[in-house]
Amino acid sequence: QVQVVESGGGLVEAGGSLKLSCTASGLTSTDYVLGWFRQAPGKEREGVAALTSDGLTSYADSVKGRFTISQDNAKNTLYLQMNALKPEDTTRYYCAARKLRIGSWSDFGLYNYWGQGTQVTVSS
Repeated sequence: QVQVVESGGGLVEAGGSLKLSCTASGLTSTDYVLGWFRQAPGKEREGVAALTSDGLTSYADSVKGRFTISQDNAKNTLYLQMNALKPEDTTRYYCAARKLRIGSWSDFGLYNYWGQGTQVTVSS
């Protein structure tokens, strides 16, 4: 059983930074993708960033140059460092995991395991 848990959300002023963390316990596959998604009310869940088991990273155009996805294998933890935050980044962020790398990193339907999400609020 894979359990995904996020942490690190909060309130920050525009231009500030936050670092989200995610642990995906029970993910024993050596071939996987870990991703961060966000979903605003009334909108479809969108991919923010992803990292594959062999270290490849992908980002949404809206966050390139501001967000960085990384993993600490020793701590079995995925991170999303968010810098230069904007009010439009305000929403709930979700961590997700899937066992296979086939398909688009941003297709949320391909992810098998999801956390409950953590709220990020950026004030103007």
